[in-house]
Amino acid sequence: MTRSIISKAAAVNRKARHNFFIEDTFETGLVLTGSEVKSLRSGRANIAESYANEEKSEIWLINSYIPEYEQAGLRNHEARRPRKLLLHRRQIERLGGLVSRQGMALVPLKLYFNVRGIAKLELGLAKGKRQYDKRETEKKRDWEREKARLMRDKG
Repeated sequence: MTRSIISKAAAVNRKARHNFFIEDTFETGLVLTGSEVKSLRSGRANIAESYANEEKSEIWLINSYIPEYEQAGLRNHEARRPRKLLLHRRQIERLGGLVSRQGMALVPLKLYFNVRGIAKLELGLAKGKRQYDKRETEKKRDWEREKARLMRDKG
């Protein structure tokens, strides 16, 4: 069995970059059951409404949706259960301090399988955007697109 070199995204949070300024990103592991991994491989997970929270020096992924695996039978998992994220202790302390003191948020950006086939979560340290920030970002993106089109037509 050959593994693909490209990591396969199981779920992507497209709204995260629209609603937040992403300051820094971290790759974290997840504590999952077997039926959750099988369900993730089918690619029907959703992390758009989820967030990460610190409780008792542990980081937990809250409100993520991994649908039940049909073939699991009695050993199935709960679809919206909190899932523990695996980080180094110093990373947890640093993130917990930034979230509590500076009003930052921990937002999941992408849930994927790495080259070795292990489920990973890309977690972003984010600060919320206000409505005018969102409009300004959209104007910049439109101008860049227009500029590229003009340069392409000109040359």
